Amino acid sequence: MHGASSAKHMPSHMASSEQTENNTMRYTILDHPPWWEAIALGFQTYLTLLGSTVLIPFICVPPMGGSPTDLANVICTIFFVSGIITLLQTFIGDRLPIVQGGSFAYISPVLAIAAQIKATHTFASEQERFLFTMREVQGGIIGSGLIVMVIGLTGVIRPVLRAISPITVAANIAVLGLALYAVGFPGVAGCPQLGLMQIGWVILFSQYLKGVAIPLPRGLGKLRVFELFPVLLGILLSWFIAWLLTISGNYNSAAPEVQAACRTDQSSVLYNSPWFRFPYPGQWGPINISWGGTLTMLAGALPAMVESLGDYFAAADIAGAPVPPPGVISRAIALQGATCALAGAWGTTSGTTAYNENIGAMQITRVGSRRVIQLGAVCAVIMGLIGKFGGLFASMPNAMVSGLFCVMFGCICAVGLAQMQFADQRSNRNIFILGFSLYMGLSIPYYFGDFTTKNGSGPIQSSSLIFNNIFNSIFHTPAAVALLLTLFLDNTIPGSDQERGLHVWRTLVLDAEGKQTDWWEDDHLNRVYGLPFNGTRLYQR
Repeated sequence: MHGASSAKHMPSHMASSEQTENNTMRYTILDHPPWWEAIALGFQTYLTLLGSTVLIPFICVPPMGGSPTDLANVICTIFFVSGIITLLQTFIGDRLPIVQGGSFAYISPVLAIAAQIKATHTFASEQERFLFTMREVQGGIIGSGLIVMVIGLTGVIRPVLRAISPITVAANIAVLGLALYAVGFPGVAGCPQLGLMQIGWVILFSQYLKGVAIPLPRGLGKLRVFELFPVLLGILLSWFIAWLLTISGNYNSAAPEVQAACRTDQSSVLYNSPWFRFPYPGQWGPINISWGGTLTMLAGALPAMVESLGDYFAAADIAGAPVPPPGVISRAIALQGATCALAGAWGTTSGTTAYNENIGAMQITRVGSRRVIQLGAVCAVIMGLIGKFGGLFASMPNAMVSGLFCVMFGCICAVGLAQMQFADQRSNRNIFILGFSLYMGLSIPYYFGDFTTKNGSGPIQSSSLIFNNIFNSIFHTPAAVALLLTLFLDNTIPGSDQERGLHVWRTLVLDAEGKQTDWWEDDHLNRVYGLPFNGTRLYQR
């Protein structure tokens, strides 16, 4: 049956009425803000993700042998690709207001490949080493992405959801925020007057002044500017004050490390960025796809896939959308695998995932409109083409970036833990699994990283170099460790489906006779998750 009659008999967590919308949000998934506001909000969304987007190349490119020019080009590329794949996911994938971009889960595998190549190969120049390493990384990302795509296309993810409970998702997302503590306050402390100011502006605007409305001219009403643009306003104000302090000479006699954290003219990225550059697949040369690289990068691809699963449910809950049906999840995972292959072909140093930083931004700005994210993706594509834009924002003082990390990664951790609302939070079983997995998800990677730093190789040392690289990378990745532990413990320690929260995954729509029907037969679900131009219903018929 269609429309209201089928919605009437749906489970409460799948209700298709407008009651599913989050009343605390200013704009929910199907809302269309005025065009000027939507563009500004979309641009702000990418600004809030700026630090995360550029941090991946900043971490990966130098160890690969890349120069500042290579770094600037990779930054432009990752913005360009992020915009394209976000448009693909919001139109034909998950259709949720989530930005797609690089995943921190890929950093450890990339660094492992770079270290292995540096130790086992000889090159005439660092530029040659960078190009060789980039091609190896590209091949690994493409291969692992194709495996994820197969998981989505074959529908394997549906029975897998029986094993992945909200507990697994909670630990996997929360550990991503917690594992990045080293890039938070230590960076703020490098220039505390700037870093703390950045934190203070965002908290002030998003929490204390969110109810303040600014009157518009000509009787056009009032605009809650602080509620809508807390991060953008915080960045602009902090950057302007930092610029004033720089040109006034306040940091001229400061130590070099203080100048690097405080000054607005320290980065060479802006100077090395071209005015116009069109990224294209294979821009770094012939791509090398190998089983060793594919399996090594799979240590990042699988945690990134689980990270996206949690983001789908978190974003739907925040943006006022129904719980995503299993078919939509399969479609989104398949497309994520395909877009990972695209990212590998372009050479972004990372596969793709749903940005859980975006979830934190939605909670702060209270904007969950799909249209906003799509316009923001267009902005990202333009920024990727105009190299000076990427170079400009990549030149943001380090302390400001770290200040944003403190706010955003804290929200990511909280968004992950919020997934426990679907499970029994009073269960000793669940408390043990979550706590143990979070702690070991931080402690084991720390040991592997420290051992590798001191000894030049990981603690797993067998006769197979490929085996060593794969498993040293896995146990050096917090999300991978948390995923393995929660999967094992949650599926071996006895517990009911209700206790584990697995009932949330059962997104079945029932007709008037209580028989299973298809989610696209419900008008609201079809508007949220159906393909454009009523494509899902046309295809199913």
